[in-house]
Amino acid sequence: MEALVIGAGMAGLAAARVLRASGRETVVVDKGRGVGGRMASRRIANAVFDHGAQFFTARDPGFHRSVESWLGAGAAREWCRGFGGAQDGHPRWRGTPSMTAVPKALAEGLDVRTERRVLSIVRGRGEDTWLARFDDGEPIRARSIIMTPPVPQSLAILAAGETEVDPSLHSRLSAIEYERCLAVMAVLDGPSGIPEPGVVRDPGGPIAWIADNAVKGVSPVPAVTIHAHDAFSRESWGGDREAAGRELIRSARRWIGSNVTDFQVHGWRYSKPVGVFEERFCIAGDRPTLILAGDAFAGPRVEGAALSGRAAAEALIGQ
Repeated sequence: MEALVIGAGMAGLAAARVLRASGRETVVVDKGRGVGGRMASRRIANAVFDHGAQFFTARDPGFHRSVESWLGAGAAREWCRGFGGAQDGHPRWRGTPSMTAVPKALAEGLDVRTERRVLSIVRGRGEDTWLARFDDGEPIRARSIIMTPPVPQSLAILAAGETEVDPSLHSRLSAIEYERCLAVMAVLDGPSGIPEPGVVRDPGGPIAWIADNAVKGVSPVPAVTIHAHDAFSRESWGGDREAAGRELIRSARRWIGSNVTDFQVHGWRYSKPVGVFEERFCIAGDRPTLILAGDAFAGPRVEGAALSGRAAAEALIGQ
């Protein structure tokens, strides 16, 4: 392959679209069952949840044009222009029918191969290529690689293949930390007490965010997503997830309003980068080219991830 993109989240898909538009043969791989990464949705019976990223904004003109294309294709719609009664006039968009619609739109026409976990990458012997090794035993050889997983995962893949990175660059990358987030998806037997547009932010205690997926327009039946703060998530990470979920539900009782008939808990180990790399991407190797990108590179949001992926692909094309 001319280019291998590791990770089918917003950064990886944005990079692959730029590479494909330039005529480069490109493959995207991801360890998950579908595309999107933290642009994630899940179904429990008839209830539908956005349980990762809840919305996205657009400030960059190029990203705004992408949003306009998703709006035109029916993959996104405006959600609101502020939370908690504070209308600032700045649109917040969501995927439609749920957040995964946006990465699915980005993935259209791309060669995306899911459920493929990269174990390591090594330089090809005697060739100007990389060799990516996978848990299913079938390798991929590529002239260049763009890595978009969370930075600790990318560094672990490089270490597994004994692929060296400049020590000063490695030090900067190793310093990037991420918040963790436990997300509860709770099905209700009636409407919640969450007001329009369906959000309560930082209501106190262990909770950072509560969203009503029905009010938001995602779920046909009452269903809420509860995101825990980093401190609670870390404290509960290795323990009983069901118990942690019940504690979060108790803390949200005032806002839930109705009875919880079913719930599931998902853990986002790399929910949000705390410190970010100053540039949109970094070149970790050349001859052959290896670039790292993602939401930890100059922008810890959906927009930042997409812009990082684009910038990485444009840098690769320009070499």
